[in-house]
Amino acid sequence: MRLFNNLFSIRSRLIFLSSLLLLIPVLVYQYILAMDEYLRSGQELTVLGEARALATALNDRPELFDEGTFGRAAQTGDLYIYPVYSPLSLNDGSLVDWGVYQQYELDYSVADYLRTPLNPARVYANDESLSFRSMVGEHNGSLYAYFKVRDDSIVYRSRESLSVIRSDFLQISMLTADGRDVDRIVIAPHEPEFLYPFRVNADYSEPVYEERISGQWYEVEGGYEIELQIPMDMLGERLGFAIFDVDDPATRNIATVIATHRSLEGAELGSLQLPTPEIDRIVAGMGRSNSHIQVVDRSGRVLLTVGDIQSATGLILSNINNPPANRYWAFVQNNVLTPLYNLILTQPSTNFIDDLYSEVAREGDHVAAALNGEPFTSFRELEDTQTMILEASHPIFAGDEVIGAVIVDQNMNGLRSFRNQALEGLFNTIIAVMLAVTLGLFFFASQISNRVRGLRNQAEGIIDESGRVRNTIVPSPNSDEIGDLSRSFSNIVERLSQYTSYLENMSSRLSHELRTPVTVVRSSIENLGSTDNPRESQVYIKRAEEGISRLNLILTNMSEATRLEQMLQTSEKEVIDLAEVVRGCVEGYRLAYPESKFSLDIGISGPPVQVKGVPEYIAQLLDKLIANAVEFSHPGAPIIVNCRSVRDQAVIRIGNAGPYLPEEMSDRIFESMVSVRPHQKQKQPHLGMGLHIARLITDFHNGHIRADNRQDVEGVTITVTIPLHFR
Repeated sequence: MRLFNNLFSIRSRLIFLSSLLLLIPVLVYQYILAMDEYLRSGQELTVLGEARALATALNDRPELFDEGTFGRAAQTGDLYIYPVYSPLSLNDGSLVDWGVYQQYELDYSVADYLRTPLNPARVYANDESLSFRSMVGEHNGSLYAYFKVRDDSIVYRSRESLSVIRSDFLQISMLTADGRDVDRIVIAPHEPEFLYPFRVNADYSEPVYEERISGQWYEVEGGYEIELQIPMDMLGERLGFAIFDVDDPATRNIATVIATHRSLEGAELGSLQLPTPEIDRIVAGMGRSNSHIQVVDRSGRVLLTVGDIQSATGLILSNINNPPANRYWAFVQNNVLTPLYNLILTQPSTNFIDDLYSEVAREGDHVAAALNGEPFTSFRELEDTQTMILEASHPIFAGDEVIGAVIVDQNMNGLRSFRNQALEGLFNTIIAVMLAVTLGLFFFASQISNRVRGLRNQAEGIIDESGRVRNTIVPSPNSDEIGDLSRSFSNIVERLSQYTSYLENMSSRLSHELRTPVTVVRSSIENLGSTDNPRESQVYIKRAEEGISRLNLILTNMSEATRLEQMLQTSEKEVIDLAEVVRGCVEGYRLAYPESKFSLDIGISGPPVQVKGVPEYIAQLLDKLIANAVEFSHPGAPIIVNCRSVRDQAVIRIGNAGPYLPEEMSDRIFESMVSVRPHQKQKQPHLGMGLHIARLITDFHNGHIRADNRQDVEGVTITVTIPLHFR
């Protein structure tokens, strides 16, 4: 502990102790993490409850899952048509309108190569020059579709050519309404442009413009994109799309073909899988929720999707990114705190893709558990990202049979944002508080150190090299401990200075006071030895006795203050009537000083003036003050003595009409061996101890004494205040 005290200053210790406040954010951080666990559990129950509520609404409704071919397992080449909830723009030059619908697109590549009359003998086992991704949806009586084609060499149709198959093209094959024939529509543009579809025969001859199909062809890096719209009343029960890639227009009968179906024949085209509108209405009737909801049949095929997983946070936080109001704080927040928080905290992001949501069928433990009749919840972290997905599933029953499941998913970004927001707010507050506390403690410690250092410098400058007291300590006006210490030191130094001055002045004062009686005694003895006349001898003997008496008085005065201080230490106080003590003393002074007049006012009609003290010491105090007043009074002028109680103080005032007290002596006359009497006017030796003894007696009674010049006439008033005693 001593080593600790020696190594660290007050400032360092305060800074060290203030650093312990860092434990507070650590504890609060642990508390927030615990709250995060509770919120995750609550969100898990909420999502499961949402899945249960929707599954309950779909229970015992097997007709919703058996309509048409909707509930059957998909055959190869079948096209599942997803509902599109708003019209799509086909002339904006991109597929941005498709938004979340692109998660349902399907891949077509080597496994989907098709042999046609344009490539009767070609083998495509290792040919990966052509592939595409496609998605189809339905909105307001129209079929929408797009194709993202990867092609290393795009060949457009020549404007001089009448053939539509000497270039890359898209073929749409659909079964006629009677089911006997196949309609073939070819889209072969001259360049990236709006679509001009042509209806062709089986041998691709006699092209006829089909105005009911609209769309646009875009060229992109690595290939091209096609976006189109077909009225639903044009479609039969089967539909298929095929991409023809002609790398060399001269070899018109050689083309790479990838199709969404098995062949160009009507029976091999894929069937259309249409959703059940009733399920849409039931889910819409459950109200909007901030979740990603899917309904799957018993085979896992997705029948309905509502919402997108990127925005399905489960929490709506309106003040996460509110900018700070103060621009200086905003600068610190953006350039210092936010980068620091990004390093420490896991920041949520909506820039993620989950492959499970881009398939037409859902898989996973939660789906398998629900299709086996068990509700299930789980958390899953996406690969190459720190996004956590909460998955909940609940079975849909028809009697005792499971006919499907409801899957409700939410990403945990909302909860993570909420946690980060709480932590950032906490850290901001802690940093501000810690900074303010640290700076406050630093300045406070610096102020204390400076005050202590200043007090030390004053203390070191009090005594000079010869050991004499040359300076004093300026008392601090502050009311704290250092101020008390400063005032105590100032009082000690003042008393030490008084005592030093007393010792320094003692020799000169004693030399002056002793010189006269010693001279008297010496001259008297010399004269006594040189005379034989008895009468003259008696005169000299009397003068020698007077000198010896004066020497004895000087010695008595010198020891009086010391003896009084020793007596005060052993004296016990009692309750006395101060007014009676004053009255008795004044009566005695009238006899002792018959040439002086005394005016006494003790307030007879007022309450008794009771204090705790010693009557003999009070009388001695009055003796010194009256003797001083008598000596300095003008002849015939009365000495006024007043004794009253004022609030909680007993006040004694003794005033005389005489010379004014010099201003510089108003505080010093109560010090030892200080006197303002001219030596030539002294009737008896004075060492300046009378008023000093008066102050000692006043301090013993816990009082205060002061001297002031009178305002009515020329003179001085000495006031003594002593605390009253209340029973």
